[in-house]
Amino acid sequence: MSERKNELGLPIGFAVDGWSPRDLPPRTPMQGRYCRVEPLDMARHAEDLYEANFKDADNRIWVYLPYGPFKDFATYSQWMESACLGADPLFHAIIDPETEKALGIASYLRIDPANGVIEVGHINYAPALQRTAAATETMYLMMKRVFDELGYRRYEWKCDNLNARSKRAAERFGFTFEGIFRQVVVTKDRNRDSAWFAIIDKDWPAIKAAFEGWLSPDNFTAEGQEKRSLGDFRI
Repeated sequence: MSERKNELGLPIGFAVDGWSPRDLPPRTPMQGRYCRVEPLDMARHAEDLYEANFKDADNRIWVYLPYGPFKDFATYSQWMESACLGADPLFHAIIDPETEKALGIASYLRIDPANGVIEVGHINYAPALQRTAAATETMYLMMKRVFDELGYRRYEWKCDNLNARSKRAAERFGFTFEGIFRQVVVTKDRNRDSAWFAIIDKDWPAIKAAFEGWLSPDNFTAEGQEKRSLGDFRI
């Protein structure tokens, strides 16, 4: 886009014609081929999630989160009731359509309808969900809602800068690295520097096409192995 200047000759941002605040994300399910992503409901999801997370014997999934691991179901339920039932963060459960069991969670947070900015976070996949088509489809469904359904301009991903797996995931999903914010928070009595990534609206069409190509049944063998990587579809 060409550079714009004001009446003083100073450079200013490009025009966003017709912009108006966007709606908040609705509390409705997002249905995919490999999973369903739906607003978190303690009565329906808490026990499934606790049992699925318990399969992570070394508690790896909790290392970079500001909470957990939880010693028992009662403690997990107390955390969920206090932290997961509000409007921001807006937590979702990830459901296996074959078993109807919840295997993970993810949320929208720092929701800013006025500026069209929203973050995805609190992502926690139990072992049974990790490295599956459903794990990737979850991110696609949440992005699709943000950009196609709600018309937001920016979708953010932030993680502990020491969390190499999360940073690789962000890049795999098409997020652009934007920098490191030093000493952002103290969590579990230790420092956290945060790595910031984002997708903006002009990035989305190519990223969407890559997701849809990767998620196509034609991209998987009879054993469920991918034929082409998600990154291959963006080349």
